[in-house]
Amino acid sequence: MGTRNEPRSYWFIVLLAAALLMVTMGSRQSQGLFLSPLNTSTGLGIATISLAMAIGQFVWGAVQPIAGAIADRYGPGRVLVGGILLLALGSAITPFMTTSAGLIFSLGILIAAGSGAGSFSVLIGSAARHMPAEKRGMAAGIINAGGSFGQFVFAPITQGLISALGWMGAMWSIAGIALAALPITRALRGRPATATEQARSVAANPADKGMKAALRDAGKNRSYLLLHAGFFTCGFHIAFLITHLPGEVQLCGLSAQVASWSLAIIGLSNIAGSLLAGWGTQRFRSKYILFWMYSSRTLLILIYLAAPKTSLTFYLFAAGLGLTWLATVPPTATIVGKLFGTRYLATLFGLTLLSHQIGAFLGAWLGGLAVVNLGNYTIMWYLDAGLAAFAALVNLPIREAPIAPRLQPA
Repeated sequence: MGTRNEPRSYWFIVLLAAALLMVTMGSRQSQGLFLSPLNTSTGLGIATISLAMAIGQFVWGAVQPIAGAIADRYGPGRVLVGGILLLALGSAITPFMTTSAGLIFSLGILIAAGSGAGSFSVLIGSAARHMPAEKRGMAAGIINAGGSFGQFVFAPITQGLISALGWMGAMWSIAGIALAALPITRALRGRPATATEQARSVAANPADKGMKAALRDAGKNRSYLLLHAGFFTCGFHIAFLITHLPGEVQLCGLSAQVASWSLAIIGLSNIAGSLLAGWGTQRFRSKYILFWMYSSRTLLILIYLAAPKTSLTFYLFAAGLGLTWLATVPPTATIVGKLFGTRYLATLFGLTLLSHQIGAFLGAWLGGLAVVNLGNYTIMWYLDAGLAAFAALVNLPIREAPIAPRLQPA
């Protein structure tokens, strides 16, 4: 009976992880909608506010390996609770921040650190421990789809809250939603391994020489470094869009609703993309999945630049981008797992996410500088397309084990 219920148990954990990511990612991916209201309210300027959000992109990534390491050592429960509380606190105090330093503290540190602690590295790493190897890619896809659904839900809700309650009321509402997710962390808390269990793990896997050795080996692994290079450009692309797509829409003379629905469509489309990517990792090498994802982004950006800037163009562009938006996470996490196993997956994948967010910092910050100094985002679009092409090519030399053939029934 216990064996029969085990699969049901680990899929339940996956669904809870997806639900928590829906909150942490949904609130974070909708921050670009606050850019213009914050500028109007504080008068700090688009570039200054973009810098605060860019620092948030970096902090979100910097927290990932730290949160992952703590979760690997002590269990994910305390990490997730702390993350939710920081996210709620940062959202609650942002309306009182009227200086650049204040916004950097609330948006760039508290909200970013909180959502980072409750994000991919901890949630995917925690779920992976309960999953058989052949199911981990699909589990990552489901968890990732939760974050995408959060973007689909939060973007129009956030815009509606801004319209109904003002941007301050919307921030306080997000703080309340974050706190309402606290009960989920209890079911995901897990527990750290006991000394006896750690000894058994080492005995079962003599190659496990500890986290320091794992980090040292990863730093020398060419495939791991190439994966980082590709994921860096992914971060640049996503942060530029979530921060500045509302500004691009405004420059094209369209309403704020077009921006919020474009972000929502990206999230909705990425649900399908994430699930498809998770399914694909069980049948194809993940590096080829990443190659085609990044290649498609290059093509879509070039088509967008040539197309008339109408509401329909933005919606179609969003739908196309959404298929690969964060769907890069399952194949990327799968490659990390193939290269190094799951013992330190939360830590090693967290470092990969840090690379992603260094790119994200540049995407958010340079976008603000471009529009202030040039009056538009044209140079950013071409830079984004070039980096996407680079990301496609850099994944091909990764040494990834082939997919094991599935046994056919006798």
